[in-house]
Amino acid sequence: MQGEAITLVTPSDREIAWSRRFAAPRHLVFDAMTKPELLRRWLLGPPGWAMTVCEIDLRVGGAYRWVWVHPEQGELGLRGLYKEIAKPEKIVNTECYDQSWYAGEAQGTAIFVEAGGKTTLTTTMLYESRAARDMALQSPMDDGLNAGYAALDAFLAEIKEGAK
Repeated sequence: MQGEAITLVTPSDREIAWSRRFAAPRHLVFDAMTKPELLRRWLLGPPGWAMTVCEIDLRVGGAYRWVWVHPEQGELGLRGLYKEIAKPEKIVNTECYDQSWYAGEAQGTAIFVEAGGKTTLTTTMLYESRAARDMALQSPMDDGLNAGYAALDAFLAEIKEGAK
């Protein structure tokens, strides 16, 4: 299961969707993506980057803020609001980068489905326009997602092992 790549599709002219399976129950995957003390342990960013801010107010209307810093490349900040939360099945939130490479704000919907102790996470991002979606597609987002999810895989294996 580790090393599994995401599948990335474009369901509409304003959306990008991707799926990835994890060898862990969905409550663990959900917690790893929503609890700051867990998120900080795996969402490290590319080599050389460090997460300096990880704030999450996990409630409808609550906000999140994440910031990574690189000694030569500066700062990358991300923020948004939670619009819907159904623990541990679904999260809907907005997403806006401080220095975004696409126009406007996006809305993400993450669905967590468990079968046989494994969880498939499917995320769909809805952009304000086709041009914004296309700019996101031109970025190396699939590389970043694959690297981040590989780190999440390793982290989930570590906490599952620790729970034994």
